[in-house]
Amino acid sequence: MRLVIAEKPSVAMSIAKVIGANIRKDGYVEGNGYIVSWCVGHLVRMSSPDRYDKKYKKWRIEDLPIIPENYLYEVNNYTKKQFNILKKLMKDKRVTETINACDAGREGELIFRLVYEQASCKKPIKRLWISSMEDSAIKEGFENLKDGADYENLYKSALARGQADWLIGMNLSRYYSCVHNKNYSVGRVQTPTLSMIVKRDSDIKNFEKEKYYTVEIDMKDFVLETKRIDDYDEAKKLFSKIPEEIEIKEVETKRKETRPDKLFDLTTLQRECNKYFGYSAQQTLDYAQSLYEKKLITYPRTDSRYLTDDMTDTAKKYVDSFGPDMNEKNFKSIFDSSKVTDHHAIIPTMQSLNYDVDKLQTSEAKVFELIKVKFLAARAGNLVTENTKVMTNIDGTEFTATGTVVIDEGHTKYLSSFDKKKKDKVLPKVCKGERIKTNNKKINEKYTKPPTAYTEATLLKDMENAGAEDIKKGVEVERKGLGTPATRAGIIENLIRKELIKRDGKKLISTDKGNDLVKVVADFLRSPKTTAEWEMKLYEISEGKRDVNDFREEIEKRIVAVISHKDM
Repeated sequence: MRLVIAEKPSVAMSIAKVIGANIRKDGYVEGNGYIVSWCVGHLVRMSSPDRYDKKYKKWRIEDLPIIPENYLYEVNNYTKKQFNILKKLMKDKRVTETINACDAGREGELIFRLVYEQASCKKPIKRLWISSMEDSAIKEGFENLKDGADYENLYKSALARGQADWLIGMNLSRYYSCVHNKNYSVGRVQTPTLSMIVKRDSDIKNFEKEKYYTVEIDMKDFVLETKRIDDYDEAKKLFSKIPEEIEIKEVETKRKETRPDKLFDLTTLQRECNKYFGYSAQQTLDYAQSLYEKKLITYPRTDSRYLTDDMTDTAKKYVDSFGPDMNEKNFKSIFDSSKVTDHHAIIPTMQSLNYDVDKLQTSEAKVFELIKVKFLAARAGNLVTENTKVMTNIDGTEFTATGTVVIDEGHTKYLSSFDKKKKDKVLPKVCKGERIKTNNKKINEKYTKPPTAYTEATLLKDMENAGAEDIKKGVEVERKGLGTPATRAGIIENLIRKELIKRDGKKLISTDKGNDLVKVVADFLRSPKTTAEWEMKLYEISEGKRDVNDFREEIEKRIVAVISHKDM
């Protein structure tokens, strides 16, 4: 018998159906030479400090740093029953081989391996690595199982990430809480994210608006206007020199073609769902996960916006079912295996073509529709616009008027139900050298605007790009920016739960507690550069190019430096 372990019961049931395991038992199903069971998220977790020593139940500076020689792990109390079932199955004499069918990524690898280690299992490991829950994908995955040993370094990388986060959280949360007599929560990812929000709020609070001017000429059918002029006397002087008749100095007409946007990764899906529907990042992830388990979309926790080269035929078959609207150049551009690490972009499955979408709850239906039209738009033609610029010059200052007319809406027609269609701005036909009588003229008084508060959409974008400049070119790491596509939602929710930030409508705003924390933590904890540096090293661990112990010792030294006041 082969023991298959999935991350969730719903995923396990989908797998069991495909491989012919249909006899229901308590906590698993079996049949056709397989036993299929499941985890319930993280069955095994890192132990709290008091497991190492009872004295750590109290938070005291004199007990820091807490640096274990060997890290302890324990079974979550609320999942003990399922762990015991898995342990019993792993010890079952009928079982000759285990198959890790948890999510194909670093965390999925960790979830399985911690259970495997905690159960003291020694049986051979195979790895199921798939990006879709479609029957065909599951079947193909089982026909091409990988050797578990191929993912040993990925497991080490996941362990190192977890242990380093534990060291930071357990030590520095205690340290700053004790020093400042407040209940602070510090984390490698959450603290720089908080820092970005605090800085944005500070920029808004301290913003001092600046007055400036523009000079405007009303030509009856269009308006010519200058750029920003800081000095009023200068604007007034220019105003006085405007003649009653204007000569057109230049007319530029350019045709612009805009290609379709790339496909969705999880972060861009979360951003657009927040923009269009007001969904939080966590809500979008939950809806996408549900759609994945219903076999309607591919794996959602991805950071790639491309498909692999071998998916061309299947993708074409899907989009062709919605009618002929194919731009070959645009279609080919969505395939690039070199830009796909663990999982490709999020797209609908072939099975979704036969599914009655009306059966979905409204929120899931909206997310599915957005994913579908993004895919259809990606193979469509370019948006074609004609952009006109009319210019004149008075006393060395340029006055301009611009207009835009859509010639071909191209791919934008697919997203028209989400994006408000911009009205054409049509300029009258005028020629260079033509003289036109002025209708009116005025000086506009304007003010600079402060930065806008973060929304989840804008925060997710900045989290994704944070520290990107510190990632070496050509290196594909699992985690780019702050957090992974899968964890960013949880980071935001955790900051809210810890009362470090709060929601104000669509806005995310730092609290007094959050502001105070950012003021006191060491610089390296505020900086997204830390995450980029760690991610480079974790990537090297996953590639077998860096030792786990060296990485961990480096983190330990940073913690000791903070506690001893050498890194503030």
